Parts: sequence; structure tokens; C-alpha cells
Amino acid sequence: MLLEVRDLHVEFRTRDGVAKAVNGVSYGVDAGETLAVLGESGSGKSVTAQAVMGILDTPPGRIAGGEILFQGQDLLKLKEEERRKVRGAGMAMIFQDALSSLNPVLSVGDQLGEMFVVHRGMSRKDARARAVELMDRVRIPGAKERVKQYPHQFSGGMRQRIMIAMALALEPALIIADEPTTALDVTVQAQVMDLLGELRREYDMGLILITHDLGVVADVADRIAVMYAGRIVEQAPVRDIYKAPAHPYTRGLLDSIPRLDQKGQELYAIRGLPPNLMDIPPGCAFNPRCPMARDVCRTDVPPLAEVAQDRASACHFWRECLHG
Repeated sequence: MLLEVRDLHVEFRTRDGVAKAVNGVSYGVDAGETLAVLGESGSGKSVTAQAVMGILDTPPGRIAGGEILFQGQDLLKLKEEERRKVRGAGMAMIFQDALSSLNPVLSVGDQLGEMFVVHRGMSRKDARARAVELMDRVRIPGAKERVKQYPHQFSGGMRQRIMIAMALALEPALIIADEPTTALDVTVQAQVMDLLGELRREYDMGLILITHDLGVVADVADRIAVMYAGRIVEQAPVRDIYKAPAHPYTRGLLDSIPRLDQKGQELYAIRGLPPNLMDIPPGCAFNPRCPMARDVCRTDVPPLAEVAQDRASACHFWRECLHG
């Protein structure tokens, strides 16, 4: 397995208390596979990715336990200098806000070329030539002329393509894309997702796609991990999730997607709000919002148990949900 996260715990110490952002997350991704990590804001998706990349803000954040195995090596046991060598060359990340992730006072060519200068020891001239090649690869028209331009001179969709080019620069084995289509219109979203899928196949990369939108990943992901309150509550192949979810939270996310055959009807919304991570409810964290909640849900934490081949759910009543 290319990447394997085992029982990861991440917490943030604040003046108001300890926020348990990630509570025992385990997942894996193989080369050439796309894993979509889904959930509302605050579910722990991005914090898990930051821990994998080694870019967690410390303090206040800290990894309280677990293992992160990349190509068989536990990244948490590496020194920072060794970890830095893994970033970019072994794994790379595409951030959701391209404008704030790019340096506004450097041309995109300089920012793309810096990867080759630092990691490969290339000259500035050769690095600029590679930057043009990368911009062509992610289908930015007029790359030779536009390589001298600055981030504000590109549209949102083009800036996101530049971020993808930066992630691809050193041909990493794994790319983590954190909400890569946020703030883009539907047509550009589809183009960016198609591009990511094409590049994954071409380079045989592992891809972790972090999103809150089930509609975005339907045609791209192989497997889905659904997160809530810092835990994975369901894992399954993408078709199984869409056909029959085995957790009420996943069902709620699916029901909230607008459908063409239900024009004029009110959109479904999961009631209530995600829990305060400094005061997670006892039992199943989803129980205050769950339409299926019973007494046992308020006292006992459901384990992430196998419910079928390649499927797991953390729900006491997964059978009712799956067949309901």
C-alpha cells in the first residue's frame, strides 16, 4: 500500500480546552487509486491531510498518537529535514484557495521553477523551461507567454491548474487535493476534476481528494471515506455508497444533493450543527442530529465494523440504514 494511516489522533490545545480534531482515523490508498474523504467543515478531513504532509501548525496542534506509513516508512519517526525531502518529491498537496497559496509578488514561472532549483539543482533557465512544460501539461493556453505573469493575472480555474502543476512538478507518488474545486463554477469544476483523473492515470499516482460535496467525486473516486467529528463513520467503494449508504450521516449527505428529478421541492438538510470538538457528545457523536438515534447511541461509541466485503460502518443500526 502506498499510504497507510493507522489510528491517527490529532489535538489542538487552546485557552478554552483541548479540541480533539482527529480521533483514531485509519485509511489507506494504493498507487493509481483515488480515495475521496468526505464530511462537513470541522470533521477533520484537512487536519488529517496536514498531519500526513507534516505541515500541521505546531503549536497549537500536535499528533497525539498513531502511525503514518508512506511506502512502508513511518513518517512520524523521521526528522524534519528527512520529512521535508518527502514533501514535493514523494507526496504533494493542492490547496483549496489557490490565490492565497501562491506568492503574489513572484511570477508563476518562478514559483513553478523553484521546485526544480531546490530539489533537482537545475539552473534558472532550465527550471523556467520545465515550468512552461508543466503549464502546457495542465492545459494553460499560451504557456510560453503566460509563464512570466503573476497569480492575479489568471482566472480562478487557471490558478488552480497552476497549483496542480506545482504538485506534479517532481512527479510524486501521492497527491492530496484539499477541496480543489471550491469557489469554481460548475463547468470549471468538471474540467479540474477530469484533469486530476487523467493525470492520476497517466502517472499512476495515488490521489486523496478531500471534499464536502458527494456530487464532485461520483465519477472520479474509487473509494470513499466519510468523516464526522474526527472519526471515519463509513468506508466503501464509491458505487456502494451511492447505491445504499450504511450510515445515517452518509445518507443525509446524499439526500442533500440537488436532483434534477425533484425540481421545485425543498432541499433536504441535516438538522443541527456539527459538534464542538472540545465537547464531543458521549456515545455516537452524530446522535444529536441522527433520525435513527436510540438510547444505546447516546452511551456507546459504535466501532467501525465490517458490514460487507470492502465496506465498514460505525453505526449501531447499520443494517436498518443499509436496507432502509
